Order: sequence, then structure tokens, then C-alpha cells
Amino acid sequence: MKNLSYSLITLSLLSAFAAQADQVKKTENIERLVVTGSRIVESIDEVPASITVISRQEILDQMKVNTELQNILATKVPGMSPSTGTSSNSTQTLRGRSALVMIDGVPQSTPLRNGALGIRTLDASTIERIEVIKGATSIFGNGAAGGVINYITKKAGQGKSNTKIGISSKASLVKFDDSLSYRVDLSTDGTLDQFSYVFSLSKEETGVQYDGQGDIIGLKYGLTNNTTQNVFSKLGYQFDDEKLLQLTLNYFDAQTDPNYVDVVSNVNKGTKTYAVPLAAGQKTKGAPQGPKDNYNVMLKYVDDEVFANTQLVVDTYKQSIENIFFFSSKLADPLAGYNDGGQSLIKSEKTGLRLVLNSTAEYENSDVTFIYGADILNDVTSQPFVDGRVWVPEMDMNNIAFFLQTKTIFADDWVIKVGIRQEKIDVSVDDYNTLRLCKKAGTADEVCSVPMAVTGGKLDYKATTYNLGLRYIGNEQFSPFINYSQGVDISDLGRLLRTASVSDINLVNTQASVINNYEIGFSSQFDDLMFTMAAFRSTSELGTTNEYNEKTGVYEPVRAPQEIWGWEATVDYTINAQLDIAATYSYNEGKNTADDVYLGQKQISAPTFSTVVNYRQNGQSKVSLSYFHVGDRSRFEQVNGKWTGDHAPIKSYDVVNLSAHYELNSQTEVYAGIENLFNNKYMTARSQGYSYNGYNTMALGSSLKVGVNYTF
Repeated sequence: MKNLSYSLITLSLLSAFAAQADQVKKTENIERLVVTGSRIVESIDEVPASITVISRQEILDQMKVNTELQNILATKVPGMSPSTGTSSNSTQTLRGRSALVMIDGVPQSTPLRNGALGIRTLDASTIERIEVIKGATSIFGNGAAGGVINYITKKAGQGKSNTKIGISSKASLVKFDDSLSYRVDLSTDGTLDQFSYVFSLSKEETGVQYDGQGDIIGLKYGLTNNTTQNVFSKLGYQFDDEKLLQLTLNYFDAQTDPNYVDVVSNVNKGTKTYAVPLAAGQKTKGAPQGPKDNYNVMLKYVDDEVFANTQLVVDTYKQSIENIFFFSSKLADPLAGYNDGGQSLIKSEKTGLRLVLNSTAEYENSDVTFIYGADILNDVTSQPFVDGRVWVPEMDMNNIAFFLQTKTIFADDWVIKVGIRQEKIDVSVDDYNTLRLCKKAGTADEVCSVPMAVTGGKLDYKATTYNLGLRYIGNEQFSPFINYSQGVDISDLGRLLRTASVSDINLVNTQASVINNYEIGFSSQFDDLMFTMAAFRSTSELGTTNEYNEKTGVYEPVRAPQEIWGWEATVDYTINAQLDIAATYSYNEGKNTADDVYLGQKQISAPTFSTVVNYRQNGQSKVSLSYFHVGDRSRFEQVNGKWTGDHAPIKSYDVVNLSAHYELNSQTEVYAGIENLFNNKYMTARSQGYSYNGYNTMALGSSLKVGVNYTF
């Protein structure tokens, strides 16, 4: 009752904000242009595929409650699995497969050793919009088995200077002690003659994260005592109306270093994992976990008329990533002196060049566009331990691809797209030794993996992938589409190498997986009402998942054929100038077709439903109420009376969030938001589905965030 009273009091305050405004609602500008689907600027209505665009305003609304990109994507993107509520996006797939995360088209994921940490690569405040293309795609190459998540960063506004300062604080409504968090962000942008600039700086420090029962949430990928810092800048010089040179720099760091220790449990024990303060004299094991000193440097040159009816875009980039995992006792090796365990990190350095030409032509009754060019990438990825051991040796990948995409609009009513991509990938690996890793080290039940000396070499991959799509655009009340696309994936090669049980790298089952994606759908626009619906099916001869070996305590690859299918729907309805509502629904399922068994919770999400209601009054205030529902999924039986791997059942849960803002004047905005308004005591889908120790944590309890933004 005490927590409910807090929620009702805050709800009354938020409603009061809305009641003060007097002006008429401003018409919102809905962004309908995308670049991710075809690598050129085009209308989303002309894309024969499912694409979700999260606008700048939607991002800002979500940030009034929670700034984590995982939460924003889970709430707004049909087909995206629920958020884990942690720093890890393990189980947060896109249509049951891994997505390639990019910043302005530059890859951020580490598919050679997929640690499921790629979604947190920059602060949400630096993003202009998010474009999500769903289903395997050959447009961007390796790692896009489930689709692409492209963060499009902020652009410079008009005027010499546009500056915004934001300050906010967040605290638990369940238990206030040490839960106070704060956030500061500063951004400025402008245009001075031919020169443009964007600069953004943000820092957020979280306090103790309490669940709905007032306990500290478990620390495995936890966010208690997390410090996130992001420095972003974009400088542009417009030589003339056609030529632009642009330099983008992004630095991101998000380290978690709590002074607590977990009381570990799992779903089979029927109790949750939670954290308690360290005992006197006790120290935290390992280094702080999370992204450390990650940076991107991107240089872009654009010539809109490099020759007749042809645009040229050249991108060069350099990226460095260091993602540190949690300390684990299962990474011990007493014979080598590592008695307590270990802590690994993924290191990745990418250098790349992207060359894209876009030529247009008219032929009789048709407008034809040719998008063609090349992608060149060098990616050096490894997974060492903080203590110096090498779990995954350096994988030095050189990737060159040539592509051609055509887009034809004929009779003003039909869009047809045809594309081909020729991929050549080679990966060099030196000789290495797999590690001896022990579960329950130092006890009578100790079980250790058997180390293996592996001869290195070069792995070569060649693949040609295709895509074909057709859409009718002659009637906005019914615009159907159909498409077929392929993607090539050598995702998580590092996991295959570190569990090798043979003496030569060429004997490891490292074949690339080709994903075939089939989709049919439609969109319908009736004045202020819009529907979309899509059904999909994807197949692959070689799966890209893995299973946990309880005996050795390590994950082992599963290369069985897979089939994943499902459907999604959205509705957006503007009831009047003050009120609008949006809703999404997603369902997907999948099987290992060789054994006719369902895929686990790591890949396949339970059904999800989300809705948001926005109420505005006189253009000065806005109240948003959102509801997120995760359904049931139970496809597996217990083994010897226990759930195994990622096969535990998912029970449904609901989360309600509330936010509101009020413009005091043209420069000052105040806002407040409540996450988990009714303090629902639930475990996320991953916490329920994973039977592994330490993952079964309860989600964040009811929390209040208040802030102010000042613009000048």
C-alpha cells in the first residue's frame, strides 16, 4: 500500500502538469524518410519490407522514464525481444536472430565473438532517429542474420547556436536508500555559413537498483553503481550545394563497479538472485564490467553530382571496442594458479571503407535507381581474460564485398527492388591452445574441460546473396508488399574456436550460415488511422546458436538447421489534436528442424504487446501512459526434475510506465516519469527462461525520475 500511495501521489502531480496548459497542440512532423533499407534516402512507403523508425520525439519521450536503448527498442520495435533490464542484450533478438547494430551505417556489433553487448554503444541523447530493418539482409553483410539496427545521429540545426542543458535525477519508490541517480547532458549545434557542428556530452550515474520487493537486483550484467559517459561531435563543411565533408567522433564508456556481492540462485531452486553489501574486509572480485573506452571515428564525403545523375558517398571509419564481462568462478584453473575464477573481455578493432554510388535514370514510364559500390572491412577480434589468459585468439578478418541494388518505380504504382551482393571473407588465426576451465573448482565435484592445442590457419568464405521485393503504392489505403532476401552469417566464430575439440582449425565446424528470409505484408492509411501487418519465415541450413554443457560449464555450438516464423502488427490512431494511441503486437516461433525440437528462449521470444497513449493540452504539456505485456511460452519438459539451459518456461507479466512534461516557457521544460508505475514484482523473460545460476533476478521496482531541460 505504501508503494501504491507513492505512485498515486506522483500520478496526481503529473496530471496537474497537464491541466495547466492553454495552447493548441502543434502538429507533429512524422519522419518518413529512411536510409537503412537501400543505403539511399527514400520514403519508407516505397520499401518492400518491414522497417520501423523510432523518431527523435519518441526517443525523448522514452528517456523521461528510462534512458537504456534496450528498453526503447523493446517497447517500440515489433519483432524485438523484451529488454533484459541489464547491460546485456543476450536473448534480445530480432525475429529470433541476432541483429547488426550500426551508428550511421558503421557496424558496432562484434559478430566474430558475439557477446550480446552491442546495443549499448552510445547515449540515446545523441540519436536523431533509429531505423530498424527486419529479416536477414544482404545490404550490409555479415552479422545481420535478424536484421539491422541503425542509430542515425543528430544533425546540425539552423542558426548559429542551439544549446540545450538537461539535468535529471531518478530514485526508487520502493526503497530510497542509496538509490538516487543523476544525469547531466549538454548539447549544442548550429550552422555558420558553410560550416556545421554538433557537440554532445552526457554523464549518468545510477545508484542502487532495487527490485519490486526492495532487494538489490543481482549483479550479473547489473546496472547498480553504473557510470555512463558519452562524448559525441560531428563537424561538417559544405563546399557547395553538392559536396559535403563530415567528420564524426564518438566516445562511449559504461562501467559498473558495485560494492556488493550476489546471493546466487536459479529458477530450479525457486528463489531469486539478489545482492547484499560486502562483508567487512571483503573486496569485489575482478574489474568493473561493461563497455570501456569504446570509440568511433568516421569521415564521410558526399558529392550529389559526381557525374550526370549520380551521387557518390564515401565513408571511412575506425572503431575500437573493449567490453568487459562479469567475474565468474566457472573460469577457474587451479593447476595454473587461477583458483577463484576469471573475467573475460571482448576486444575488437575495425577499420573500413564504404563506397556507394547512386545513379538515376528514366526509361519510358519508369524511374530507375541503381545503387552500387563496395564495402571493405578489417576486423581484429579476440577474447582474452583480464588476468592474461587467452580464451579466444585473435581472429583477423578481411572482408570485401561488391553489391548492386536496383529500384524501379513504374506506372507510378509499383516499386520493385532487385539486389545482389558478392561477399569474400577470410579469417586468419594463429596457433592457439584452448583453456582448461573448471566448474566447482577445488571441490569433490570439480569438472574441468580438456585443453587442446589447435593449429591455426586461414578460413575462407565466399557467398553470393540476393534480394527481391515488390510493393504496390498506388493506393495508400492498401499497400501490400512481398520480399525475399538472403544474408550470410559467420557469427560467433570465436565461440566455436574456444570450444574446439580437434587439433586443427580447419576441422572445426566453422562453415558460414546462409539465411533465407521470406516476408509478406501490407500497410493501410485512412486519414488519421494507420495499420501495418507482416508475416515472415526464415530458414538456415546451419544454426548459429549454442547450448550450455552442464558437465564442463561452457557453451558449445549447435550447427543444426533452423526455421523461424511469426507475424507482427501495428496500429497508430490520432483521435484528435489532443489524443493519439499506438499499439504493436509480435509473435514468433522457431525449431531445430533436424530434431524437430523448439528453439530455446535465447533465440525465441514470448509474444509481446505494447501500447502508448499520448495526451496533449495546448502545446505546452503532454502525458504519456505506456503498457508492455509479455505473454507465456512453455515449449520444454524438465530433465530429471530440472529445467536445463534456456528451456525454462516464461510466465506472462505486465509493465506500466507514466511520464509527463510541461513547458514553463519557450526555453524551459520540466518533466517527470515513473517506471513500473504499479510496482509489479516480476522477472524478465530472460530471468525466467535461463536456468543458469545468477540470471534469475527480479526486475526494477517502481522508480521516479524528474528533470528539467533548458534551451537557449
